[in-house]
Amino acid sequence: MESSSSSSSSPFKYNILKGKVALLTGGGSGIGFEITCQFGKHGASVAIMGRRKNVLDSAVSSLRSLGIQAIGLVGDVRKREDAIRVLDSTIKHFGRLDILVNAAAGNFLVSAEDLSPNGFRTVMDIDSVGTFTMCHEALKYLKRGGIGRGISSGGTILNISATLHYTASWYQIHVSAAKAAVDSITRSLALEWGTDYDIRVNGIAPGPIEGTTGLSKLVPDEAQNKIEEYLPLYKLGKKRDIAMAALYLTSDAGKYINGMTIVVDGGLWLSRPRHISKETVKELSRVVEKRSREEATNRVSPSRL
Repeated sequence: MESSSSSSSSPFKYNILKGKVALLTGGGSGIGFEITCQFGKHGASVAIMGRRKNVLDSAVSSLRSLGIQAIGLVGDVRKREDAIRVLDSTIKHFGRLDILVNAAAGNFLVSAEDLSPNGFRTVMDIDSVGTFTMCHEALKYLKRGGIGRGISSGGTILNISATLHYTASWYQIHVSAAKAAVDSITRSLALEWGTDYDIRVNGIAPGPIEGTTGLSKLVPDEAQNKIEEYLPLYKLGKKRDIAMAALYLTSDAGKYINGMTIVVDGGLWLSRPRHISKETVKELSRVVEKRSREEATNRVSPSRL
């Protein structure tokens, strides 16, 4: 396994997360792994949590080959006992926790009438309940003066969301509902825990990111070139784009940002299909302007008689 940006320079100082310890759910693959890798390259020690041991082992091996202190911990975010065990293991190994990233997620295309309540519940349990469970169990480690922490400041939580629920998305009712809940969790915890415990809680809502399982599930490879024609920047995002946003939000660069979910999608969620060309719009504008001038002239003319 390799970071998609192994040869790219970073806009951040290499030690921006020096001395920090981060735990990432879903950190062994896709966007989660890129965030893990960039955290490690910028000075953090990392623990990654996932359900598949072979994926974790491969990720940890890749991270350690880059000189990053990393451990993999098997666990399911839907199970509270797993969350408790993984957090406890992280503290035992590294002595503290500074950053929690909730990147574990489930997704698949299905129409609402074909989606079973159990399928809906599964995605809600992974994305929404899993996010809250990890945050809830991590509180005692992340809060100012918590286990392994000093009294100067609290830690940081970053929740990976989506933009599907900002309007509506075809065949994504389960994920839209789950991510809407994640955004609400982000805001509520930012308010309560920012006030009480000096913990910053933010989110990132990625757009379509190339080379990810999520994109391949939702958009076949054959259709990805076509999709780029409809993107405002005419290109898919890269995993590195999300990781750079994660670095910003979890480092001192973003130390006064709390309760925000930053959209990193090139403006896609704002876009709509272009039904008429710019040239047609210009022509229509000229016609409308000419008509307006003629009507104004006709209104004024009788008074001059």
